[in-house]
Amino acid sequence: MAAVSDEVTTRELRTQLSDVLGRAMYAGERIGVTRNGKLTAVVIGVDDLEALEAFEMAQDVAAYREAKAEDDGERVSLAELRADLNS
Repeated sequence: MAAVSDEVTTRELRTQLSDVLGRAMYAGERIGVTRNGKLTAVVIGVDDLEALEAFEMAQDVAAYREAKAEDDGERVSLAELRADLNS
């Protein structure tokens, strides 16, 4: 995945929304939106969003498999957990 390719202020976004959306949708650009000079959001296309969601799902599945492989079957009661946290 690419980095943010351009930035616009919130004021510029109001006047250039159609162009910004087109660049994200068709050119695959990632356009940062700034407010008071600080990056506050990024406009991305649906393809980028779907790729990000697939990546997150793959990470979740890998973490689940790792946790399951490391599970020794031992369980802790809620009372034991609370006691450990309070000590």
